[in-house]
Amino acid sequence: MNAPSDPSHPDRQTPHGHRWHDGGRIIRTQEDRIDEFLELIWILREKGVTDLESLLQNTTDPEARAVLNQMTQDGLFEMEGDMVRFNQKGEDLAEGIVRRHRLTERLLMELFEMSEEEAEEEACKLEHILSPAVTDSVCTFLGHPPHCPHGKPIPQGPCCKKLTREIKPLIRPLNDLALGEEGRVVFISTRVKERLEPLISLGVIPGIVVQLKQRRPSFIIQIGETSIALDDSIGKEIFVKTL
Repeated sequence: MNAPSDPSHPDRQTPHGHRWHDGGRIIRTQEDRIDEFLELIWILREKGVTDLESLLQNTTDPEARAVLNQMTQDGLFEMEGDMVRFNQKGEDLAEGIVRRHRLTERLLMELFEMSEEEAEEEACKLEHILSPAVTDSVCTFLGHPPHCPHGKPIPQGPCCKKLTREIKPLIRPLNDLALGEEGRVVFISTRVKERLEPLISLGVIPGIVVQLKQRRPSFIIQIGETSIALDDSIGKEIFVKTL
């Protein structure tokens, strides 16, 4: 449901998911503010920037100094001269926030074909609420990607650190199957109605088991006793879970 257009409505949300109060004043929780500063400090550090003045220049939060003072009291970071340095608690929290944000961006842009702006907006909301278990599930679903869509590193989580070898995503395009390999169709990611209807008529629907029989000269899959020739580009839009 879309938020009401009246900015004073209590259920209207900002682009970062914060609610409006009567009169249009934005209410943000202290936890959200702290999360945003932890993320900002991490991002600036990736660029080699760690001084307090640069940190303040990169935020529009009117209560920035008060929030940073609270973070210092909470033991999230400390100052070494003009330099901001995470303590272990702050390091762990910031790593989790950045990981959730970048995994969400990748999920939304790659699987749901959202624009960069849409994915960024939604990731800013979800980074505050995804549980560790859900975050690990998203990471495993995507095959433990090392980078976000913008090429920035995604911090590893417990699910990644347990791996002793590179593994393939749980859900992947039909094209990625090996010859003779079977997969169960999970979803079809296409916005072109003219492509979806013929697939449904051929029985290529979520839940059905398909086997990749041939790549060239034609891309052929098999469903039961029926062989079906598909355009290679369509195979990229059919996502399956390997059996």
